[in-house]
Amino acid sequence: MTLLDRLKEYSASGALPMHMPGHKRNTGAFPWLSSLGGELDITEIDGFDDLNDPHGIFAELEARAARVFGAEESIVLVNGSTSGVLAAITSVLEGGGALLMARGSHRSVYHAAELSGAEVYYLVPELDGELGIWRSVSPESVDAALSEHPDVRLVAVTSPTYEGVISDVRGIAEVCHAHGVPLFVDGAHGAHLGFGGFPESAASCGADMVAVSLHKTLPSLTQTAVLLLNGDRIDRGDVRRCAAIFGSSSPSYILSASVDGCVRYMEREGDGAAGRWLEALDGFYRAAAGMRNIKLLSGGGFFARDASKIVISAADRTGEELARYLRREHKIEFEMGAGRYAVAMTGIGDTESSLRRLSEALRCTDLAFASSSADIAVPDRSPTCAGFRLPERRMSIKGAVTAEGRLFDISDAVGKISGEYVFAYPPGVPLLVPGEVIDADIAVAISQPGLRSTRGALPGKIFCVAEY
Repeated sequence: MTLLDRLKEYSASGALPMHMPGHKRNTGAFPWLSSLGGELDITEIDGFDDLNDPHGIFAELEARAARVFGAEESIVLVNGSTSGVLAAITSVLEGGGALLMARGSHRSVYHAAELSGAEVYYLVPELDGELGIWRSVSPESVDAALSEHPDVRLVAVTSPTYEGVISDVRGIAEVCHAHGVPLFVDGAHGAHLGFGGFPESAASCGADMVAVSLHKTLPSLTQTAVLLLNGDRIDRGDVRRCAAIFGSSSPSYILSASVDGCVRYMEREGDGAAGRWLEALDGFYRAAAGMRNIKLLSGGGFFARDASKIVISAADRTGEELARYLRREHKIEFEMGAGRYAVAMTGIGDTESSLRRLSEALRCTDLAFASSSADIAVPDRSPTCAGFRLPERRMSIKGAVTAEGRLFDISDAVGKISGEYVFAYPPGVPLLVPGEVIDADIAVAISQPGLRSTRGALPGKIFCVAEY
């Protein structure tokens, strides 16, 4: 019996809920909850296990998820992949040590480094010169960095990235293990990898810990994810303990039922459904080929690429302008538009029809752009990658975040140490990290529109460490 079936059965049983939540499954009195499944919303009661201490239905779900996604063990997450990232990294580094991480990592990786007080070293892959997209992290660069920094206790890379760039996880894992170091992969955007002809998953390539967001590409509700575990280079008990710290003590059964349904679906239909999705994507790329003003990012120059992330650029247009035009003229909402490109994020729920609509809209847009001039100047480089030249670092992340500081006008902040993160969201990759020195180029980069800062000082101001 699925978790959803159990919840429905219990809801129909007539049991009097003298426990949380406060709506008491009374959707008649609170009708907005009916459409949200409020009648199925329960807490940890007899017969329904505990996601933070699984021994029954949740233990069965986690074992099933591990099998389906090619890992030895899994932890179901209802606080998103972010909670899995925090748990995985903190479990290794809370006792001290250094983290070797890709500079283009999601802000949650930086937050984990901050919370653990870790020393941070960066892997800086090459950039695609045209769009400013990070290329794949190479095993050779990891090997060189680990040889240079023997205090590293964990390596963290992102694969696939927001733009679908895949790194050689198998090669990186072999290098890490040769140095006696575990590998964590932020695979939030790659829950579908390994199914139906898509590139192999990070878990199957030897990564010790992998966080995957089910909701990003698979049929599951937003905020659902799984943390996958392999091997004996990590303390799985510590990982679970940290997952409970960063997860809710009252995890949603509705979200958990969504995970259960997704895992069962992928177990039963995953290869076939992913194969159909990939066929539809192949059809899209064929139909959208040959445009004059709009270009699609191909796999050239990367170790591999996830075709489900459609990266689109247009000459003399910003990604934001491209996304705005398609929203206004064709009612198509993109995942992201920034810098020189926009990202159309596809998922297993896409069909030939939805992708045909996108290709037709792009062809119409291609013609429209040919007969009009851009009204926004294209930046010299993508704001998401303005930090490709590593800034000078004078303080640790945690030291800068906790230091005394004050707001400065960005124009007056050159030479000072940042006390906050500056990032584009999406994708949530920091341009500037606490503890780094703001030079003239960085000041220009963080003055661009559409950026966020953790203290909310932007636009115009930046929080800096006061003594500097």
